[in-house]
Parts: sequence; structure tokens; C-alpha cells
Amino acid sequence: MDILSDIKQTFKDGSVLTRLIYINLGVFLLVKLVGVFFILANQPFSLTYWLSLPSGLDELIRRPYTLITYMFLHEGFIHILFNLLGLYWFGKLFLYYFEGDKLLSVYLFGGIAGGVLYMISYSIFPVFASVNGLLLGASASVIAILVAVAVYEPNREISLMFIGNVALKYVAGFYVLLSILSISSSNPGGNIAHIGGAVWGWFYIYQLRRGNDIGRGLIKFLNKIPDMFSRKSRMKVTYKQPPRDDYEYNRQKNVQQEEINRILDKIAKSGYESLNKEEKELLFKQGKK
Repeated sequence: MDILSDIKQTFKDGSVLTRLIYINLGVFLLVKLVGVFFILANQPFSLTYWLSLPSGLDELIRRPYTLITYMFLHEGFIHILFNLLGLYWFGKLFLYYFEGDKLLSVYLFGGIAGGVLYMISYSIFPVFASVNGLLLGASASVIAILVAVAVYEPNREISLMFIGNVALKYVAGFYVLLSILSISSSNPGGNIAHIGGAVWGWFYIYQLRRGNDIGRGLIKFLNKIPDMFSRKSRMKVTYKQPPRDDYEYNRQKNVQQEEINRILDKIAKSGYESLNKEEKELLFKQGKK
């Protein structure tokens, strides 16, 4: 199997986190290769410009897709390296507590929230009145993931080089405070976007604890996309991640068993006919094991 086939298979079988990393890397390589082509052709064209999020509303109207594309776009190697390291570390922590579809929704909506706050700030604050900025990078999405898992499990400790074990709430608080203080630096737009991502991460967990998964609608829409291109296949796209180790395997088994117990209790109280379609399918699949 050649390299391209290996990458394709890894992307197909990998978790949402793996796919997000691959997409960021793929966009980075594509932009760089296109840039080399146009430089050699001596043509003034920048794909980075067309995929970055503009600060002005008039530009956004002409390029509305940039509210999504900017969060997968990176300018240099150091830029993408640190963002992907953060995405990997905090994404792994997030997936320890939640499913992959929730990671995807936090990544996308965190990036959108960061982009929206960035545009609002450039529209209302006088200091940006004469500035035509461009926003790019996954950092708002990464901070949204970090803050989400820190709000959900604030006292969970992670090991930091040269420092030791530090609770997640302090790590998230440090990044948020650093972003606020760095607005006066050379990258005010990026730091404002970080704050937007952080607010979304907090808001997502706040709503989730109240029983409202505000990213569910997005996942349902993404699940329907394959059906728009193929009438033959009605298979639903899911974003489940296979168990990463024995602890995660046992955690998933416990969650599944709790759901089975809930369904059995429901049958005992209200009868089999009280089950909905999803509950009947889960019970049927469990009976075949």
C-alpha cells in the first residue's frame, strides 16, 4: 500500500481529532504548493488572502466561506506546529470525557465565535478604524476545546515540562489571561479571537450540563451531507472514536451498560412498546453479541 493510500485509510478510520489534524496539515501543504506555483509563474496571487477571514463586513459578504476556512489555515511552520500540538493535547483530554462529534462541534463553533468577536471588535473599537486585518489559524478553536474540558473537569491535572502537575483550570485561565493582555501586542485580532473561542468553550459546557447539546444540530447536518451526493448509500456518518486504551475501553463499556440498564428499567415500567426506534435498535444489537 502506497503512502497516499495509507493516509487515506488513516483518515477514514481515524478519530475526529485525527481528521482535524489531517485537514489542517492538508490545507497548509496545499496553500504552500499553490504559492510556489504562482511565485514561479511570477503571478501576484495569494490563496492565503482568499481563505483568511477579513475584518470588514463588506469583505465577508463577498467571501462568507472564510468564517470556516480561516480556522484551518496557517501561515508558517511554527504557527501550525504549536496549534496542532495544542489541538492534539487538549483534544485527547476532551475525548477522554466526550465523544468525537462534540469535539468537532466545539472546534467549529469555537472558531466561528472567535471570528465573529474579531470582526465585531474591528468594527466598534476606534483603534481598528483604519485597519484592514486578516485572521487565520486554529488557535481560537483550540482554546475553545481547552476551556471546555477545563470547565467540565477543572481539577484534572496535567504534567507540564519544568513545572510539574497543574490543574486544567489554571492552564486555561493562563491562556485566557495571556490573550487579554496580549491584545495590545502585534497580533490583537488573533488574541481577540482567542477570547471568543474561550467564551464558546465555557458556554458549551454550561449548556451541556443543563441538558442542551448546542452542537447537535451541526452534527446532524454534517451527517446528512453524504446523502446529498449519493442516493445509493443511506449509511449515517458518525464521529465515534475507537477506544484508545484499556481505561477508555472500560469507560465506553460502562456508558453503554448504563444505557442498556436504563432501557431495561423503561421496559419493566412501561413495556417494550414504550421504547423509541434508537432504543430498540440498541437493545437488538446488544442481544446479538
